Amino acid sequence: MSKIEEVRGDMFKAMKAGDKETKETLSMLLAALKNKAIDKRGDLTEEEEVQVVLKEIKQTKEALEMAPGDRTDIIEECTRRLAVLEQYAPKMMGEADIREVISATLSELGIEAPAAKDKGRIMKVLMPKVKGKADGKLVNELLTSVMQ
Repeated sequence: MSKIEEVRGDMFKAMKAGDKETKETLSMLLAALKNKAIDKRGDLTEEEEVQVVLKEIKQTKEALEMAPGDRTDIIEECTRRLAVLEQYAPKMMGEADIREVISATLSELGIEAPAAKDKGRIMKVLMPKVKGKADGKLVNELLTSVMQ
């Protein structure tokens, strides 16, 4: 079952249950998935569907960060939206898993003591391995900590 079908089914369940917030979030996600499919002029692959979900999560987190502290309505809405969207995202890698991938990549490239000048070359090989499975910021931070 594709993500579009899964989201559509869950949206109908939310509508029947009268859960307006979940329905709105799923409607937004469904629209994003459909727009991506229209742009591609074909069906989305599983990886492309995951990218759309992660993009929606990232945008919601950015909105949450930008919200002023006294706007509790925006903060609550973004928090609810994140809870719904994260159900459709793949399980993200933890720090230990990312460190293992970094170690494997360093040994693959033959780099024992990574320096700042090697970072671009390392990231070029590392990021395709963790794309969609780990947060890019976290990967960057962990790689930087290994370099010091």
